[in-house]
Amino acid sequence: MNDELAAELEAAHWRKSSFSGADGGDCIEVASLSGDRFGVRDTERPDLAPWVVRGAVLRAFVAGAKNGEFDF
Repeated sequence: MNDELAAELEAAHWRKSSFSGADGGDCIEVASLSGDRFGVRDTERPDLAPWVVRGAVLRAFVAGAKNGEFDF
């Protein structure tokens, strides 16, 4: 990871779903980044390096989740 991306992730505003509950467990957090990218991290392990994905990838995942593609 380059220094510019590391600084952007450090300063990012991370947000999680309002459905995540008070304890914050079992969720992911997302942060908007420059260049239509997003950081994605586990709320239980914010110390680990987040994934950085293109906006199109995150939007496709969210659409699939809303459509039930990942339901068990």
